[in-house]
Amino acid sequence: QVQLVESGGGLVQAGGSLRLSCAASGRTFRTYTTGWFRQAPGKEREFVASIRGSGGSTYYADSVKGRFTISRDNAKNTMALQMNSLKPEDTAIYYCAFRTSTVLTTNADDYNYWGQGTQVTVSS
Repeated sequence: QVQLVESGGGLVQAGGSLRLSCAASGRTFRTYTTGWFRQAPGKEREFVASIRGSGGSTYYADSVKGRFTISRDNAKNTMALQMNSLKPEDTAIYYCAFRTSTVLTTNADDYNYWGQGTQVTVSS
């Protein structure tokens, strides 16, 4: 089992920044791929970014590339998402996810464990 807890969401004006954190426990964190997804009201959950266990490889959705940065600290079993130049369309509940594989993937169905989500609201 893996437990994931997100934090860091909130309300921010367009152009501002937020940093989300995800704390993991319960299984060897450093080996596996983790990622961030988001879900806006009335929309399906969508991929945001993912990072391999080593932290050496990352992948981003086109909509956030150049604005968001995913990172992880395996010594602390944590993952982060630094979000800059936020836009109203970034408003969503953000989820961290963990999969028992080393392969990067954008498919939510490939992730085995999920956090409870944290709300991010960007005002115009």
